[in-house]
Amino acid sequence: MMKNVLSEFKKFAMRGNVIDMAVGIIIGASFGKIVDSLVKDILMPPLGMLLGKVDFSSLKIMLGTEPDAASINYGIFLNNIISFIIVAFAVFLLIKAINTLRTKMEKAEAKEAAKVAPTEKECPYCCSKIPLAATRCPHCTSELKSKK
Repeated sequence: MMKNVLSEFKKFAMRGNVIDMAVGIIIGASFGKIVDSLVKDILMPPLGMLLGKVDFSSLKIMLGTEPDAASINYGIFLNNIISFIIVAFAVFLLIKAINTLRTKMEKAEAKEAAKVAPTEKECPYCCSKIPLAATRCPHCTSELKSKK
């Protein structure tokens, strides 16, 4: 089950569907700050504690010896990657739910369409579709028995 969901998530993340992307942008903008706080304030502190009291947001590589030298802040980058994965997975679940509803609606519409009375029948001689009221087949000209 989980392997299936992860496989579908990978397919979702790799395709370029515009609607999926638009929904992702909207969801990402709406929940970005919440997810950012979840990562920075809830997930990373216990993870840092487990890894030897590391504060991920302060992890960086200094590019000089001076205190104000430029740095590569890879800890903040890690936080952003985790935030992205959470938002992408939430969007994936939303799209999956929408597709499930769409499939159910299509099945219901097909079932409703099947209830409509037929307007054609099959010619017993040439197997062509002909109107129900036909007494002679327009394709093979065979005379058909009429139901009176």
